[in-house]
Amino acid sequence: MNWLRMILTCLVCVMLLTESAVAQTTRTRRTTPTAPRQNSNVSNTDIADGLKEALFQGVKNAIDDLGRENGFLDNSRVRIPLPKGLQKTEKTLRALGQGKRVDEFVESMNHAAEEAVPVAADIFIDSVKQMTFSDARNILLSGQDNAATEFFRRTSEDRLRDEFRPIVERFTEKVGVTQKYKAMIGRYGFMGKVVGEDASDLDGYITEKALDGLFLMMADEERRIRRDPVRRTTSLLKKVFGILR
Repeated sequence: MNWLRMILTCLVCVMLLTESAVAQTTRTRRTTPTAPRQNSNVSNTDIADGLKEALFQGVKNAIDDLGRENGFLDNSRVRIPLPKGLQKTEKTLRALGQGKRVDEFVESMNHAAEEAVPVAADIFIDSVKQMTFSDARNILLSGQDNAATEFFRRTSEDRLRDEFRPIVERFTEKVGVTQKYKAMIGRYGFMGKVVGEDASDLDGYITEKALDGLFLMMADEERRIRRDPVRRTTSLLKKVFGILR
């Protein structure tokens, strides 16, 4: 029986040693930091090209949404309301049966914005072309859902404003209701102080609201691409944005 006891003892020792070795290996694997597997084969060129592709996609979608007929008017998030200085007057006008004129005025502002938005495409393309590898990596790995949109805002907003305003001015000049409003403000200079700056410079107000709406929609598109794998419609987008998981 002694030999049997010795064999059993040896087997127990082997099992204990084996379990100890496995446990040590598991602990080592858990505690040893490893680089994310997705990063190992994503180059700076991949990151820059993938981000640019995503930006082009986001820009195109935002411009298509807003630049179509009623693109602003039908979207409650970007719809341009009357300037604050006129909103009290709006209630009075509607009470006096002038609601249709108010609606026409609001519609004309929103149509002016949708006329301006399409020119943004070429400006954004220029901004993307100027983007460096460092810019692309910082944008992609910033942890901010709207980092690319903010990059665009920094690099292109002033130029967009300069391009948007003349288009808005031409449109509001040929639309009767806004044309009459602008003529009235110009004729009675004191009204500017009464209605406020946003209402006295109607073209400037529409331009700023158009810019805000465009960047809001771009941020939405960027957020979707970052969070939703389904929005990554090409292999490059899947590869690059896969490192964010």
